[in-house]
Amino acid sequence: MNKILGLAVAAGTLAAFGAPALAQQGKSTAEANFLNRAGTETGRAHLTAGNDGVLFEVEISGLTPRKWVALHIHETGACDPSGGHESAGGHFNPDGKEHGFLAADGPHAGDLPNQYVADDGVLRAQVYSTMVRLDDAERGIRGRALVVHAGSDDYRNGPAGGAGDRLACAVIK
Repeated sequence: MNKILGLAVAAGTLAAFGAPALAQQGKSTAEANFLNRAGTETGRAHLTAGNDGVLFEVEISGLTPRKWVALHIHETGACDPSGGHESAGGHFNPDGKEHGFLAADGPHAGDLPNQYVADDGVLRAQVYSTMVRLDDAERGIRGRALVVHAGSDDYRNGPAGGAGDRLACAVIK
């Protein structure tokens, strides 16, 4: 009987003290499932809040092999494949900067480095950005979209560095 009472007290203590910790953990991570232009799920991203930014761990399949492609954060959390993912809007740019890492007044907060697609047509990447946060504040990206473009970003020219069509899109949840 004492063992059962002890387990019930322990479970109650975990529930009481564990709920805030679990809620905090949920705020420090996010997921995003990529849809291609046909509306088929092709990959996902796992995002983790760091002290001064966000870590993106991305894996997307079905892309053209052996090619550099642009990966950007877009302002709107909508991925409508029937419209070529244009529903995601422009790059996330809370500071009103120019596009590109090499622009005189750049980059956008949503500019991320180009990523390489391997021989198997899969983009696998880990990227850390100090320009964004994993919340819903001014620099927050929760509820926005990640977009993979058909080509690479030239890091200079707006609005997307000549990166081309939007091949895959994922809403950050």
